[in-house]
Amino acid sequence: MTVSSIPSLVDPPLTPENVPLRSGPPTREELLVYYPSKFTWQQLKTFVNAGDLGLLKRDKKLQIRYETWGAGVRAEYGSMVNYLLTHRLQWGKPDALSLLRSVLDGPAASVISNISTDGPRRPGELPPIPDNAPSYFTADTPPELISIIMNDWPYSVPPEIEHTLIWTRLPIMPPDLPPSVSKRLLQDGLWGFTGSLEPPPSPSALPACLPALAEWGTTLESLVCSPRGTEEEEALVRDTGKEVATFVKRRWVEREWETAWFVNPPRLQSVPGLAHAHVFARHKSPEEISRWVD
Repeated sequence: MTVSSIPSLVDPPLTPENVPLRSGPPTREELLVYYPSKFTWQQLKTFVNAGDLGLLKRDKKLQIRYETWGAGVRAEYGSMVNYLLTHRLQWGKPDALSLLRSVLDGPAASVISNISTDGPRRPGELPPIPDNAPSYFTADTPPELISIIMNDWPYSVPPEIEHTLIWTRLPIMPPDLPPSVSKRLLQDGLWGFTGSLEPPPSPSALPACLPALAEWGTTLESLVCSPRGTEEEEALVRDTGKEVATFVKRRWVEREWETAWFVNPPRLQSVPGLAHAHVFARHKSPEEISRWVD
């Protein structure tokens, strides 16, 4: 997102008087007025690289709104998984249901209330996976096995950061995790960074960021993360995430985008049983783009 596209910088200023507070998934204007970001981009990257993805938070008031909406969804569809499979995820198609738009959508993109599908689906039913599909997610996974959508309930990210979800009908973690790091991967998840000329923030920077997490009562003692492993173990972890990293680089071209991506471990997954990756993406300024060297 470029600065000119951020609604808060466009006259007239957004206020509670001209932005009604609704229920259900929020609009970008509601996020700016009622749920302003609690974290900076640098803090978000620090949280991702600190080793405990539980540091990433949604605004507490927005979380309450999400839980209220979720109760209604479960009453209507039976479960959140049924809602996603029956309605929200449109495999292999652009996200046409989100109230939050991406720079990647282009100027012609518009929000519509309903889109065509390949036919009716029973609640909770996944389309069949082709026999020749890979056994787990790769950068070359066929589009019909993927649904890329904006997060309707984003974490507390700055307005210039897009929060996107990559849903896949395939497992993201390979079935044969290296034994020396399997416990770590299942506890901590996966993460990585793309499109930056600087290395990601060191985990040692986390103490300086903890005041931003004060309302959640987060302390260094409450972290759930593994100690840094040997060089061989670190290489195995990076190798496990290389397919997601390659996919992210292809969609969010590094010359134009900086990203922090992550895959939550099972303990943090809000929708168990459906694999997905998160991507925080920042569209670079023209000056940054001109400095990038491929």
